[in-house]
Amino acid sequence: MSKLTNPTQWSTYALTALRIVAGFLLSLHGLTLIFGLFATPGHPSKPPVAFTLLWFAGILQLVGGPLLILGLFTRPAAFILSGHLAFAYFLAHAPKGFWPNLNGGELAALYSFVFLYLAAVPQRAFSLDSLIARVGQKSFAVPAAGGSNIEVNA
Repeated sequence: MSKLTNPTQWSTYALTALRIVAGFLLSLHGLTLIFGLFATPGHPSKPPVAFTLLWFAGILQLVGGPLLILGLFTRPAAFILSGHLAFAYFLAHAPKGFWPNLNGGELAALYSFVFLYLAAVPQRAFSLDSLIARVGQKSFAVPAAGGSNIEVNA
């Protein structure tokens, strides 16, 4: 049975797809905030003033999204993004009402919990984190003086 047809592997691939898609969609939000790309009537088309809360939100999204897509520093990046979106929900949406579907905060709440989940679960497939971990576990021989080899664990 190949890895693709093994049902026990499907959750790994679904988690990878969730991480990549969530990172891509968050990157689009960052591009809209910082550069005004993909602006819609509900989003500002001009960039925010530097070093304001909205500017920092855009920077977090613009940097965190690609980190998630690549699977690099996934857990700390996802944890920071989860806190960022929870903060955004309570700062911008919760004052407008209790229910997320009425205060416009569905995406912020959903992203916050998706990123909290990604921070809690190790990434096993298609991530630079797992590649770095695998490379770090291998050992190799280094030639030493006198023709002998020294075993080195990387």
